Amino acid sequence: MVTHIVMWNLKDEAEGGTKEQNAAIMKERLEALVGRIPGLLSLQVGKNVMPGGYDLCLLGRYQDLDALKTYRDHPFHKEVQQFVHKVITDRVSCDFED
Repeated sequence: MVTHIVMWNLKDEAEGGTKEQNAAIMKERLEALVGRIPGLLSLQVGKNVMPGGYDLCLLGRYQDLDALKTYRDHPFHKEVQQFVHKVITDRVSCDFED
């Protein structure tokens, strides 16, 4: 199994929405990918509840490294990614096998 963690900082306003609105859109669109991409077992997106740090975090679980690569390159993910790249300022990620 592979765990995929991504954290983002969002622009205060972008694509006609506030940071909070865009975070909600990201959460909805990303979590909707579960069941649509082979090997994606679960995906959870949450807003940071503590001051400082990144604004939003994704925790994804995949069958294996090939499944993570499939997710990364899948057209459904690429579609969501287009929006994400328009509303973020920073991104960090980490992937590990468990």
